[in-house]
Amino acid sequence: QVQLVESGGGLVQSGGSLRLSCAASGRTFSIYHMGWFRQPPGKERDFVADISWRGGSTYYADSVKGRFTISRDNAKNTVYLQMNNLKPEDTAIYYCAATRSPYYGALQRYEYWGQGTQVTVSS
Repeated sequence: QVQLVESGGGLVQSGGSLRLSCAASGRTFSIYHMGWFRQPPGKERDFVADISWRGGSTYYADSVKGRFTISRDNAKNTVYLQMNNLKPEDTAIYYCAATRSPYYGALQRYEYWGQGTQVTVSS
């Protein structure tokens, strides 16, 4: 089992920045990818970004390319999501997720989930 705990959400004005963190514990050696998803109010949970736990390759949704950066610190078993130039449409609950699968992006492939952290961007 893998446990994930997010932190770093909050309220920020449009154009501002936030950094989310996700600390993993348990059988972290089994992780292949770690990703971030978000769920706006009344909408489905969507892919935001992913990072290969071993190789470090990164992948992003088109809506966040150039504004968000995913990174990892393997020594700390932690993944980060740096979010710059935030927009009101980025308002959502952000979830960290992990998978033992070599495939990324599809929500159903991620086996482990954090509890979520709220990000609110005011206009």
